Amino acid sequence: MQRILRFTLAAALLSVLSVCAYAGPDPAEEPETEHRAQGYAFFAPSGVFTKYGHTGTVHFGGGGEALVYKGIGIGAELGYLAPWKYMGSGIGMLSVDGSYHFTRNRKVSPFITGGYSLAFRDGHINLVNFGGGMNWWVTDRFGLRLEFRDHLYRQTRMYPTQNVHYLGGRIGVAFR
Repeated sequence: MQRILRFTLAAALLSVLSVCAYAGPDPAEEPETEHRAQGYAFFAPSGVFTKYGHTGTVHFGGGGEALVYKGIGIGAELGYLAPWKYMGSGIGMLSVDGSYHFTRNRKVSPFITGGYSLAFRDGHINLVNFGGGMNWWVTDRFGLRLEFRDHLYRQTRMYPTQNVHYLGGRIGVAFR
């Protein structure tokens, strides 16, 4: 459990540092076209962590989001999460999220995100997710996306109750 807490705190610290590293807009820089929507695809070496141990997994997928007011956005994504050793025994993961982008239409755009996730295969379970990261726009329409995400499931059927974390460090592409 301490390992999960340390990993979560380190990821949160990394997200906060990426926001703090942003120096603000360059006054000499001309304003770019304002973009109100973006899509992304990701690959995430990840793991499932419980108080009894962890298992290495991989999570990949894609999604999109729209900025609805200033830096506030809404979005959805669809992915597949599976153990490295047994790729055929994975689960589908659908997420509907809110986000806040600290900067828009700049080369580096840090963000935080969170919302609801639905894991499904033969049945389904409800989860919450939260995370943060940044988009680095290489061109006006194409960028790299770095993100940390935690999908959390509170397992109450077992005694004692335990939390299951699906933690992943994502790397991907973003486009608008």
